[in-house]
Amino acid sequence: MGCLQSKTANVQSPDQEPSQPDSKPDLANGEQTDQDQVPAFKEFGLAELRAATNGFSSELIVSESGEKAPNLVYRGKIRSNSLVAIKRFSKQSWPDPQQFVAEAAGVGKDGDPRLSSFGLMKNSRDGKSYSTNLAYTPPEFLRTGRVIPESVIYSYGTVLLDLLSGKHIPPSHALDLIRGKNVLLVMDSSLEGQYANEDATALVELASKCLQYEARDRPDVKFLLTAVAPLQKQEVASHVLMDLTKTPVALPTTLSPLGKACARMDLTALSFQEWTQQVQDMLNTKKFGDIAFRDKDFKSAVDYYSKLVSMMSVPSGTVFVRRALSYLMLGQPELALRDAMQAQVCLPEWPTAFYLQALALSKLGMETDAQDMLNDGASFEAKKLNSWRN
Repeated sequence: MGCLQSKTANVQSPDQEPSQPDSKPDLANGEQTDQDQVPAFKEFGLAELRAATNGFSSELIVSESGEKAPNLVYRGKIRSNSLVAIKRFSKQSWPDPQQFVAEAAGVGKDGDPRLSSFGLMKNSRDGKSYSTNLAYTPPEFLRTGRVIPESVIYSYGTVLLDLLSGKHIPPSHALDLIRGKNVLLVMDSSLEGQYANEDATALVELASKCLQYEARDRPDVKFLLTAVAPLQKQEVASHVLMDLTKTPVALPTTLSPLGKACARMDLTALSFQEWTQQVQDMLNTKKFGDIAFRDKDFKSAVDYYSKLVSMMSVPSGTVFVRRALSYLMLGQPELALRDAMQAQVCLPEWPTAFYLQALALSKLGMETDAQDMLNDGASFEAKKLNSWRN
């Protein structure tokens, strides 16, 4: 990997002896100024980069992204104590080594001394470019593009870790610190004296549970509430602690009879007839959507199902699946994929949701991911058949 010396690399650190100011160039003798002297592109061997980062030490990691860290950025020092940032890619990050060499050589041919906009990497599955600045992305989303309930737990862990540390620590590095019993090293130094060590340890360990690579190893929401509740020391609203003015909630100008009765907390005035009418409207909307779906009027089916989704308090996997198929028939695979994923959230082991995702992914040209969805769907279908036989 090539590196360049930036102008900031010559800034002295506080512990260095002050150097004599550089003499001014003699323009009369043809000497050039700094503006004309562009640093040459330098190439470093793996041994030099390993020495610059103390053997790619985890203590020098400044950022990480991708599935199980396909690329890491280290801070280090190379020749003449020049400060540099070194990005290390895994083998999976670049599926075609010859292409990588050709692209790296192209940078040198252009003569551009700044390796900017290097935040894009090749995806090993389909060769498309994606941004690698995915600080809160769960590993399973990077692997499959799917979001599951446990993905929210992972994101909560990253937010909790950021709050405790005051900075973004790569999750794998944070887990190494926690396993090494260096829990207090994770904590923000500016919070020192404002918490008990036992509470800090409990929160850091909770974050580590949320950041487990395998989704099945992460806790559920009930566990999080049970773990966090005992740590609350003050029964004071957050806006009071932060000295913020709380704006009173203004009631809407027009309320239905049911809304007015609830606002007055008048139980005797509740209109159950109106409540029943709302349920009837929802049933009618679903009925019209099902009729349009059976008649292959997919545009009308999408309209009715979309209206139904906005009316439902609890999502329905069946509605999402039917709207997904309608979107596919209308040539809109992106929207179909979204609805199929929503159906999977409603029913995590429903084969139909996986099969529709596979179909939508195939329409989008993502054959590898489509095959993964087909395999998952077939696995859950076989599991269901075995349970019926038993």
